[in-house]
Amino acid sequence: MRQAVMCLCLLLLSATHAVADRAAYVDLARQGWNYQLRTTMIGRDLSIPVHINGRDLAGASLCLVGERPHPNSLEVINAFRALARHVFGKPLPMRYAGAGAENCGSGRTVVLRLYSGHPPNQALSDDLSWMNGVYQLGLPSRRYFAATSPAMAQTFFGRRGQGTHIMVKQPRRGTVGALEQSFYTSILVEELFQSFTFGMDILIFDRAAAFQSKLQETPLNLERMPWESRGFMRALLQSNPRGLCAFDVFMMHAVAEAPVDQTTEPGFIDYVDTAYDTLAAQAAETMADTRFAALIAPRCQRAPV
Repeated sequence: MRQAVMCLCLLLLSATHAVADRAAYVDLARQGWNYQLRTTMIGRDLSIPVHINGRDLAGASLCLVGERPHPNSLEVINAFRALARHVFGKPLPMRYAGAGAENCGSGRTVVLRLYSGHPPNQALSDDLSWMNGVYQLGLPSRRYFAATSPAMAQTFFGRRGQGTHIMVKQPRRGTVGALEQSFYTSILVEELFQSFTFGMDILIFDRAAAFQSKLQETPLNLERMPWESRGFMRALLQSNPRGLCAFDVFMMHAVAEAPVDQTTEPGFIDYVDTAYDTLAAQAAETMADTRFAALIAPRCQRAPV
């Protein structure tokens, strides 16, 4: 009898954790995907319609410009390409196009500019100017753009489609130490994940709370610290997970399969709730695949409780 009671207690405890996990995932999904896109850019043509679906970039191509990828960058990019193909069922082809985005061509292309040293703000401005012409994004003419962080991604919606531009700092040539490797991997993973799912940042003000998603971050003021300083790298690495968590992989599967027109609508969150068990099983299988190990954050592999 005692053994039977103990088994029943374990089953009840397991069921309680499952309910808590489900509720936590639905709440995180609501924070990261249930939003309205706004712009504060002065002069932006606001008459251009905005349609957000995380699957929009499935099957797009990745065009690398600027510096050729450092081996650490290439490992992360290739692992993400494999993950995107696994989840979305479409290849993510990649090519290096040289100095500028004008060599990327039109179509469903994500421009990824890699750099080391000082941010190439003129090249960034040239890239966006070219994209503005190709996609008719309605950006202000002759606007100069400058990097505000070592990694940034921007998606613009135009009259001839949408354009996504990612610019990420990478290591200088040669080998890198553990701190540098973690830092450069973290910022590249974050921009790729957010660009290909349209998840938004989730601020956490409790610095003692455990992270459950790459989208989560604690606010920091690092304006006076050089981006290549070890202090800056350590601080940024402490502000959010170093790679993808179980929730992030779960949400990639949700974005890929949800029968909704836009992944920012309430119906998407309803789908996350109703399909939780199926999505959780898919995420667990994906997380166990060694092909994606370079993207996964240590100690961030189970559901929140």
